[in-house]
Amino acid sequence: MLLTDLIETLQLSISPVILISGIGLILLSLTNRFGRIVDRTRQLSVEYRTSSSIDQERILSELKILTLRAKVIRNSNLLAVLSVLLISFIIIGLFASTLYHFTMTYILIILFISSIISLIFSLFLFFYDLDLSLKALWIELPKGLDKSI
Repeated sequence: MLLTDLIETLQLSISPVILISGIGLILLSLTNRFGRIVDRTRQLSVEYRTSSSIDQERILSELKILTLRAKVIRNSNLLAVLSVLLISFIIIGLFASTLYHFTMTYILIILFISSIISLIFSLFLFFYDLDLSLKALWIELPKGLDKSI
């Protein structure tokens, strides 16, 4: 392996590394949202035990949405992590193909497309969670307020 081959491979691997950094920020946001969902669920669970039956219905409705949100965010996290793992395999593949002088073009293309598809689905789930959070908010609002957000 020549030094020029190594330099070329390092240059090729910079874009995937930048993509990993961007997805890392998305993961940070998803993890923060998940933590807030867990905290709110714990808070409402305590309120549920000490509230009247009318309030318990409202709290139970919100807890159901929070449970769904936790599952959605978990799946979004899973897909984002899968995207990062696939990108990591691309980087390993780039170095392996340079080191052992064999072509992995189609494998790398499949890994890249799979990574982007995984990221897209993760972002769709993230958006779905935003919609669910609005539904939970509407449960807390007094009757008669405009819910046309």
